[in-house]
Amino acid sequence: MLQKRTAIAVLTISLVLFHAPRAYSQGDTNGNNRGKFEVQHVLLISIDGMHALDFENCAKIGTCPNLAGLATHGVTYTRASAAKPSDSFPGLMNIVTGGTPKTHGAYYDVAYDRTLAPPTIDTGNGLLHGPCTPGSFPGTSTEYEEGVDLDQTMLNGGIPGASLTDGGYRAIDPMKLIRDPGRNCAPVYPWNFVRTNTIFGVIHAAGGRTAWSDKHPVYASVSGPTGTVVPSNLDDYYSPEINSAVVGLPGVATPPTPNNPSGVSCATVRDPAQLGSWTDSFANIQCYDTLKVNAVLNWIRGNTHLGSTRLGVPNLFGMNFQAVSVGQKLIEDNVSGGYLDNTGTASAALGDEIKFVDAGIGQMVAELKNQHLLNSTLIIVTAKHGQSPIDPHQVVKIKGNSPAHILHSFLPASEDPTGNDIGPTEDDISLLWLANSDLTASAVALLEANTPADE
Repeated sequence: MLQKRTAIAVLTISLVLFHAPRAYSQGDTNGNNRGKFEVQHVLLISIDGMHALDFENCAKIGTCPNLAGLATHGVTYTRASAAKPSDSFPGLMNIVTGGTPKTHGAYYDVAYDRTLAPPTIDTGNGLLHGPCTPGSFPGTSTEYEEGVDLDQTMLNGGIPGASLTDGGYRAIDPMKLIRDPGRNCAPVYPWNFVRTNTIFGVIHAAGGRTAWSDKHPVYASVSGPTGTVVPSNLDDYYSPEINSAVVGLPGVATPPTPNNPSGVSCATVRDPAQLGSWTDSFANIQCYDTLKVNAVLNWIRGNTHLGSTRLGVPNLFGMNFQAVSVGQKLIEDNVSGGYLDNTGTASAALGDEIKFVDAGIGQMVAELKNQHLLNSTLIIVTAKHGQSPIDPHQVVKIKGNSPAHILHSFLPASEDPTGNDIGPTEDDISLLWLANSDLTASAVALLEANTPADE
């Protein structure tokens, strides 16, 4: 429970678990509470990839003045921990449920479930379709990323009639969703895949308004279970597809900075050499994230994410930034992001992404002031996950066969890297589900026998 009554903001860089206030009240929607701090709105911001050390360093050298300013009025938690395993889907669900992958069930965007069945048609990322018989539980890989969009090449996910820069849960193609044999083979929407309720569901059930913006339509999972084909615990959800083809964004400009008081125009593609995905460019990712910043600004003004309809200021709302994560790991035209040393000194590319995010948060704080909402808004700055390790010398890359290749005969068909299905999840670590869990000891012995001593 967050009890600090005099703060206007709470800042935490790393993952944080939080709960609804004990006394919930919509109260004065203008936030004009003289002489006291009463939480009526919560603005939740995830800076994906950012570590406590990143904040400490940028505050020290003055490159994130807006974040540093929030910290002077709040509490900084430096010993929070990321989800295990650590990535966007499990990390996000940890934040909004207060649970862990073991409780909420989200281990990774692509994982495995022994009780579900394959989709009706192949997904865009290669999860093959298969049969589903009510009452029979064959098990299947689970995919909750861009591969289940109607059209993953489009920023709006292929929603019929949607504008260029729109996006939301209606982009999910139910034919590409895994199915539940226990519910007559109904498609499992991402919010119903989650096993626990979320803070969005708690606030919505109490009569509050909720809104969220993220990078894939499926991350409407923050709604938590509804038992329906819509994420009804969200009054507004905005998710331009991050892995879509890059396009110009008319009327969009990045947040203003001292060097660029009007921001940088995104009307034409800033980095035309990188059109495959927004995450392939240090510059283009900033235009993408700006769409979500603008959505938050519209929510602060009491409108829906594109500003077209009156919503009322949400009681719980927010977004994730992707720019810092890209700045940490991208190598573009021989320009590397990441860090220069093991003290977390940011490269020029990463430093620019941190400045961009800081400017976006500065816009949000300024708009909260303009709308007389700052004194009634709790701001939580966190991260779904970090990018590790900071010290590049601690990166050990596997030589030869990956763990999934070594254990391929132990794995279900959809997880087998030697087959034609979507295959295993092997990112910072390998996440492997055995076809027969009774063979765990044998699988471990085989891994140990085939792992070189220096790995």
